[in-house]
Order: sequence, then C-alpha cells, then structure tokens
Amino acid sequence: MGVWDDLVGQERVTAQLEAAARDADALVTAAGSGAPAPTGSKMTHAWLFTGPPGSGRAAAARAFAAALQCTSPDRALGAAPGCGFCDGCHTIMVGTHADVSTVVAVGSQILVDDMRDTVRKSYTSPATGRWQVILVEDAERLNEKSANAVLKAVEEPAPRTVWLLCSPSVEDVLPTIRSRCRHLNLSTPRVDAVADLLVRRDGVEPPVALAAARATQGHVDRARRLATDGAARERRATVLKLPLRVDDVGACLKAAQQLVDAAAEDAKQVAEEVDTKETEELRAAMGAAAGTGGRMPRGTAGVMKDLEEKQKRRRTRTQRDSLDLALTDLTGFYRDVLALQLGSALPLANEDVRQDLERIARASGPERTLRRIDAIIACRDALDRNVAPLLAVEAMTMALRAG
Repeated sequence: MGVWDDLVGQERVTAQLEAAARDADALVTAAGSGAPAPTGSKMTHAWLFTGPPGSGRAAAARAFAAALQCTSPDRALGAAPGCGFCDGCHTIMVGTHADVSTVVAVGSQILVDDMRDTVRKSYTSPATGRWQVILVEDAERLNEKSANAVLKAVEEPAPRTVWLLCSPSVEDVLPTIRSRCRHLNLSTPRVDAVADLLVRRDGVEPPVALAAARATQGHVDRARRLATDGAARERRATVLKLPLRVDDVGACLKAAQQLVDAAAEDAKQVAEEVDTKETEELRAAMGAAAGTGGRMPRGTAGVMKDLEEKQKRRRTRTQRDSLDLALTDLTGFYRDVLALQLGSALPLANEDVRQDLERIARASGPERTLRRIDAIIACRDALDRNVAPLLAVEAMTMALRAG
C-alpha cells in the first residue's frame, strides 16, 4: 500500500501533497547533481494541516513526510513519491526515521522545554534522509513561549527543513506562524469511506465496520478502535446508558463518579503500557548497571525526575481525553434524540440504541434536548479550563436531569 492510501476522502489534499512531493524530489535531485533548481515549485518549507477531529490531519502530514523521504527507484519512471515500501517510507510510518521528529502534546500544553531540542534539530542538515522534517501533531497546544520558538525557526528555516503543523483550525495557531505556512484543510470523511477502509486495511467485517463508522461519524481512529477493541465498545455502551440513569440527585452524582472513574482507569491502562517501556528504555540508555538492582549512575536522577513529570502530565491529559471522548458520545446520543424529535431524515449515529433514543425523545421536547447538549458543551469547556473533572461532570449530570 502507498502512503496515501489511508487518507480517506481527502482526494483534493492528496493531489496537492503529491504535486508538492514531486517538486520536492526534483529540488533534491537538482541540488545533488549541481543543476539549477526548478522554477515554480509547489514545495514550501512550512505547512499547516487543519480539519475537524478524525479528519486525518496527522495521517496526512505523516504521509507527506514519507513521500518527502521516499527513495523508491520508480520515481525515475514517473511514479509519485510515497511508495510505502522503501526504507524511507517504512521507517517514517513506524516512527523510527532519524530525520523526522514528531512532537505530541504530553499535557494540556506543549512547553518550550518540549520544543527546545526539536527547534535546534531543525537547523541541522538531514543525517540519512532527503529532508529534515518536523511534525507537530498538536500545534494548537503550543503555549506562548513554545510558539515563539517555533516562529523563529519557521521564519528562518534551514534549506532542507520542512515544518508540518497540525491543528483543528487556522484560528488555533499563532497568526504570525500560520501566515508563513501553506494551508491545507481536511474534511470529515464519509461514513461509507471509513467503513471501506476498516474492511480493506483492518479486516473488519462489513456490518461491524459500517456500525463503527456511523457511531463515530467518520472519525477514522475512533472507528478503528471501536471496531477492533471490545473494551472500547463496552465503555461506549456504558456511556450511552447514562441518559437513562439520571433520574434523581443521587443517580446523577453516582453516574458522574462512574464516568470519571472509567476515564481514570483508561488513563491508568495507557500509562502502564507506555510508562514502563519508556522508563526501561531510558534506564538502559543512561547505563543502569545490570546485577545491581537497576541502580542508576550518578548524575542521572534529574533525567529520571523529568521523565516522571512528563509521564504525570501525560496521564492527566489521557484522563481528560478519555472524558472528552465520553462527552462526544453523549453529544451524539442527544443529537440523535433531537433528530427523532424533529422528524429528520438524517441517519442515526447510534442506531444500535434506537429504543433508548425513542424513549428519551418521547419524554421531552427539542428545547430540553438542546439545553442538555449545551450542558455537555459547558462541561467540555470547563475541563479545558482545568476545572476538577468530577466537579465538571457532576454539574453536567445534574443539568441533564433538570434539562
């Protein structure tokens, strides 16, 4: 499979990136042969990928990075860069290419300390590849200091460095940064296109793939997880039962506690998988002596402390992300309720719980449903402002009851 095959429903964006990758290949080839650089190139040093959650912003940026590093001999025969098989493509897609640095927010913000080494690396020449590529998956989480560090690097880039920034919208990025980027906007993929991808790439049965794609409204990553992870399906089923359980104050508080506890457990599972591996790798890299109980060399305590702080920030973000996913599912539930109340012909995202949707729809009117959706949005906003999760969710469940 080529690196572009997973960009579901993004034909326009894919065509633009393929054209830029061809011109980037021509630039590197000309520089290597001493020939003059081609004119009218579609390649530029900084790109901004925007689009709603699930549209594939990071996937598009990663595919472009692979195409820039592609070394397939078929390029000489006119094939577009991005074969998916050469060493350049493969190492990028599995995250091990030496000249591709990926920055992902660990906590609620990308701190300047998280960017310092990456910005420094952006000024160096490629070690093994054709370009030095910096991929920032959560550019909207850059704080003032880290954004200014990126701005300086984007303003005066090294000749063979490319910045790929991903953000939900243009407005989420510092104006001085976005003005120096070429903007590509991705759209939410069609449900049938996402279902086809799950069948083709992940071997999911067509009915399961379609149900997962419909439930997540075209969010590629969430649809894949829902179709392949039984625990994810169980968590979603529990969340969708919440509107039926908020009959009194006690039930509201209990439902809120269960929702927060489930998010904490999800974060704990992720931490156990990631933190242990990360800690072991760092201890080995710092020279923890074998046969000494893993005792670290002198002078490395600060490094381990920094890692522990990073992992703590990541656990907090993971818990908030898990809560946000549950709130997204709740919003979809009430959207379906509203569709039933208004007699809309739109297909229901949660067809598997139609009886529950109809029950809630009969027991209330559209105005009450809209107030409930507003309560969920208010909860998400409160979490973004770092309100204590339990307090925010309790306020929401009480509002869902009162309507």
